Parts: sequence; structure tokens; C-alpha cells
Amino acid sequence: MIIVAGISFAIIVLAIIVALLLRRQLREKYATLWLVIGVALLVISVFPGLLLELTRVLGVEVPANLIFALSVVLLVGVALHLSWELSRAEDEIRRLAEETAILRTDLDALTARVNPGPAPFPRNGDRDTGST
Repeated sequence: MIIVAGISFAIIVLAIIVALLLRRQLREKYATLWLVIGVALLVISVFPGLLLELTRVLGVEVPANLIFALSVVLLVGVALHLSWELSRAEDEIRRLAEETAILRTDLDALTARVNPGPAPFPRNGDRDTGST
């Protein structure tokens, strides 16, 4: 009964990953990791003796301890990877914000040259200096 539950869980995980991929809600580079995990779950569920043999080879007393240790290593790896991706995204956002500010300044200078006088429409973020 436990084997059937493990196989069912692994198939559900794989189905969710594939569904997220097809709907483009999960990028391929992340899906690869989760597909490997899903397939590993399926293999261990179908062949539970592999987990027992792996615990014996690695010198671990209880198979649950090996699963727990591998899960912790996996989660630390995922957290490290996501931190790296976040750092890259923050750098890109900062660069784009700086570029946008420079382009906005250039546009304001060009607009002032072509149409001297106050801007006809205030931009987002510009303060309303009208009467109140």
C-alpha cells in the first residue's frame, strides 16, 4: 500500500511539473531539476530496495535519515540558486531603471528644445504644482 502511495505521489508531482511547463508557468531550467526529483521519487517508489542498498553503501543507519539529509542538501541548493537568480534580477532592474532615467532626461531636454514652456501633461511621479 505504501508503494502505491509513493508511486501515486511521484506521478502527481511529475504531472504537475509537466502541466506547469505546458502553461509556461515554470521555466525549463527549473523544470529540469524538478523532473529529476520526480523521476527519482518514482524510481525509489517502484524499487524500494534501491534506497535500502544506497543507505547500506553510504553507511546510513535508517533510510529516512538519508532521505532527510538529501532533502536538506537539495533545499540548500535551491535556496542558493534562487538567491543567485535574485541578485542577477536586481542588477538588471537597477540597470534598466538607470537607463530609463537617462532616457527620460534626454526626452525632457528634447521636448524643452522643441516646445519651450511648461510640459502640457505631468508625468507619473511628477508633482502637481497647480493651485490647491
